[in-house]
Amino acid sequence: MRATIRSVLAGLAFAAMVAMPALADGLKDEIAPTGKLRVAIAISPAGGAFWSTKTGAGYAGVPVDLGKAMAAQLGVPVEYVVHQNSGQITDAAGENMWDVTWLPRDPERETKMLFGPIYEVADATYIVKPGSNVTNFATLDQPGVKVAAVNATTTMRGAIAHLKHAKVTGYQTYDEIFALLRSGEIDAFALSRDQLNKMAQKIPGTRVLDETFKKTVTAVAVPLGHSQALAFVTGFMNEAVTNGTLRKAYDDNGLMNTSIRTE
Repeated sequence: MRATIRSVLAGLAFAAMVAMPALADGLKDEIAPTGKLRVAIAISPAGGAFWSTKTGAGYAGVPVDLGKAMAAQLGVPVEYVVHQNSGQITDAAGENMWDVTWLPRDPERETKMLFGPIYEVADATYIVKPGSNVTNFATLDQPGVKVAAVNATTTMRGAIAHLKHAKVTGYQTYDEIFALLRSGEIDAFALSRDQLNKMAQKIPGTRVLDETFKKTVTAVAVPLGHSQALAFVTGFMNEAVTNGTLRKAYDDNGLMNTSIRTE
């Protein structure tokens, strides 16, 4: 009997050893089908925990650093797939153009991709143009007021739901809206407070409103149907919070004074 039990246990152990490489290969086939980890990023000078920037050496940003660390853990090269905004990343979710991304989450996007842990919670508000008489949401939400937002983003959808009279228009890039605000061609810009505070330093006379119209949560995401990939990126992010990888990514990208806010 004991010999039989030993035989069974030995057989189970052998089966587990054989299955482990198969599971690893299955994960790689799902999360890195091209042999590279394709990380979708959005480029802008806004900075923060979501946006990445173009540099002389390539790209920089929290998602850039997290993607590099994730690829290293998988044992594959990293490739950055550049977009102008999170809406474009969302639109490409079902087109096999990227494998993992970090971007703001909302119910509409949950129908197009699978989300893992949240790593940032940001307050969304508005910045108003130089010389504006707008001081709060009530004076902003008036007929004829032009509010800009980055097209097809969670912030744009939030602003449309929030404002009943002012007109919200989507633009493709942060840079385009920055220029319109500086020239006074728009009345306000909807974005996260930390990014608008940085913008206010670059455009004298602008004002960031004190009120908040929504909380924007940012999380890791993979395309629909990639359940193994979701399990892996969830574990990666949980470890990144506890082992300091996420903190280092923040610090290396100028966010030393920004707290990591998870849910």
